Order: sequence, then C-alpha cells, then structure tokens
Amino acid sequence: MEMWDIYDKDKKRTGKLMKRNDWNMKPGEFHLTVIGIVQDLEGRFLVTRRNLDKEWAAGWWELPGGGVNAGEDSKDAIIREIKEEVGIDVSNAKGGHIYTYKNESPEEKNNYFVDVYNFVLDFKASDIKVQEEEVLEFNIATFEEIQDYEKEIGFLHYNSLKPAFDKIKKWVCYRKRNYLDIKKLTFKI
Repeated sequence: MEMWDIYDKDKKRTGKLMKRNDWNMKPGEFHLTVIGIVQDLEGRFLVTRRNLDKEWAAGWWELPGGGVNAGEDSKDAIIREIKEEVGIDVSNAKGGHIYTYKNESPEEKNNYFVDVYNFVLDFKASDIKVQEEEVLEFNIATFEEIQDYEKEIGFLHYNSLKPAFDKIKKWVCYRKRNYLDIKKLTFKI
C-alpha cells in the first residue's frame, strides 16, 4: 500500500501519513504531488493521455507525474514517476524544480501542493515506453497542440501550468533565433 506524507500549509511534513488517494484530509493538511514538463531539443513537450478506466479525468491529456511517497523528496519522486510512466530517465537531464503551486479543496477533502519540474533532453518517440496501466497514448506535442487538447478533450492542471508553458515557449522562440542554448536552460517562476 502506497503511503504519502501529510504536509502543513507551509509545505512542512507533519509526521502524519495518509493512504494514497484516501481523500479525508482536514483543513490545513496537504499532500505533495509532482509534475514533469519534459521537453525534447526542439522545445516540444512529452504529454500522455490518461487511460479511459481512470476514476477521475479519464481520457484527458496530462504531463507525467504523481504522488510523492512517504519519506521521498519531490525530485526523486518526479524522476521515478517519469521513468515509470514513459520509460525515460531524466536524472541527468538539464533542468529542475521551477515552481510550486497549492490547491485547496475543502469540500473534496483533497488539498495538495504540486512541485513542477522542467527537464530538457535529447529523446525520440521510439525511446518512450508507456506504462500501459496508466497511459492510453503519448505525443511529443507543440504548445499549440496542448492548447487544442485542452479545448477538445481536457488537459489536467492546464491553467496552473500555463505560466510555465508561456515562459518556456518564449525560450524556444529565442533558441530558434540562436539567442539561447536550450542545454543551459533553467528558470524559476
């Protein structure tokens, strides 16, 4: 059984644990989730589509990620989640943590922090090995394709991730004009 740490409003571990997806959190309690924005050297994004049997947001597009296990730090969690879901090792990729956002849903008893990471590495579609229990399909998509997915089907956490996409999109434009070496890319929002 997967266990998660419970955090306080300041993102500090409380010493309490919860079972994965046991949405019975008290006000002021949070769990920690991670999302990885994985880019190829052309600035495109690795996106996955959730299996249709998912209880929530079935069939929606998303970025690789998931819950941080008890005792695990968020960087180890995102490296693990990306490896599990799409078969890519980002442990030596350029990038890292770019920002954290908080979501409070007292009516659903599901409050969480999301640590968002950005990784840039050289990969091709043939390198992707999806976790079939979790992932219906994948794409190496442009930002415009991601916008279309959001409009047509749904893209999980789209509004919370849009600031990162906007910033990254500007960098990709600069890179194409030879103003920026994407291999040196890192930022904080």
